[in-house]
Amino acid sequence: MTGITVQLKRNKQWLALAGWLALCFGAAAFGGLFGPGEWYARLRKPAWNPPNWVFGPVWTTLYIMMAVAAWRVWRLADNGARRKALGLFLAQLALNAAWTPLFFGLKQPGLAFAEIVLLWIAIGATTAAFFKLDRVAAWLMAPYLAWVSFAAVLNAVLWRLNT
Repeated sequence: MTGITVQLKRNKQWLALAGWLALCFGAAAFGGLFGPGEWYARLRKPAWNPPNWVFGPVWTTLYIMMAVAAWRVWRLADNGARRKALGLFLAQLALNAAWTPLFFGLKQPGLAFAEIVLLWIAIGATTAAFFKLDRVAAWLMAPYLAWVSFAAVLNAVLWRLNT
């Protein structure tokens, strides 16, 4: 392999990582259109509800980890298992983007709870598919699954406290 070929491969890898990051942060940006606002501020919350400032750093870290996980799987040889795993990843990312407008935009915590359960299942399926292909990628998804588990419980409690 020539030096130019190696450099082109490296450039493609970095561009792909940038693409996965852009995709994940695109989902985040979409959710950002539906900020918590006054409605959320007025909700009754449990004592263990995190302060609002926690969500930004947590989600930023999680989106980076998700993008790196998807990128690691994308780098593998193209086959049915890789396509399935990345399809699951894209499905869970779409569900991720859908939660915020349901909860904050439509102010429907019950509907958002049903959706976050689907998201949790999709993240679990994605993580399991990643595990078969790249264990590091699967472990990069684990904190996301844990955070969404916490978020689902919080969503359920907010729904119960405010209906």
